[in-house]
Amino acid sequence: LSTKRVITCEDPDNVHHLSCETGVIIVESVLYGRLNRETCSEGRPKSQLRDTSCSQMGALETLKARCNGRKVCEVNAKLFRTSDPCYGTYKYIHTTYSCYPAVQTVACESSETNLQCDEGRVISVIGAYYGRTDPTTCSFQRPSSQVQNVDCLRPSMEVATSCNGRTSCSVKVANSLFGDPCYGTYKYLEVAHTCECEYLTTV
Repeated sequence: LSTKRVITCEDPDNVHHLSCETGVIIVESVLYGRLNRETCSEGRPKSQLRDTSCSQMGALETLKARCNGRKVCEVNAKLFRTSDPCYGTYKYIHTTYSCYPAVQTVACESSETNLQCDEGRVISVIGAYYGRTDPTTCSFQRPSSQVQNVDCLRPSMEVATSCNGRTSCSVKVANSLFGDPCYGTYKYLEVAHTCECEYLTTV
């Protein structure tokens, strides 16, 4: 698998964009902070570039939870700013990721998603997300008010808990299982999974 690299300066309007033409995103490493004086330095005073040992703890886990298993993922620095790892330093996001071959399924709210593997192989969920990130998916005959909120996303562990290690699995797509991340919005479930050799998952 080839590794991709994305660097985004921390300006509020900048979008950190990860995407895969084929396969799904698997985040390998993330830095939110500063490790050198050159990256994202244009027009910045030296005082904002001096600290080169600055990194936010937990950035990798945060981005994995948001992006793993998706074909496209967009975030900005606000996602990582739970605290400031180096006050006064101008920071950037530096991510490496790969595009992993996987089966991706989308199921609309109130329907059911079915994951399936051939005999001798079992399901391994890479990522699952419940909510809405675009206005077109699962929008047929829905009023615009139910599809306009596209900033609605909740990572889900429920699918992995129910399906990992099984040959086939059905999951009901409903607020009762996943919670309601955006009341009044018609949502959908995105799941990416692979089929692993059964003996590899039981060792």
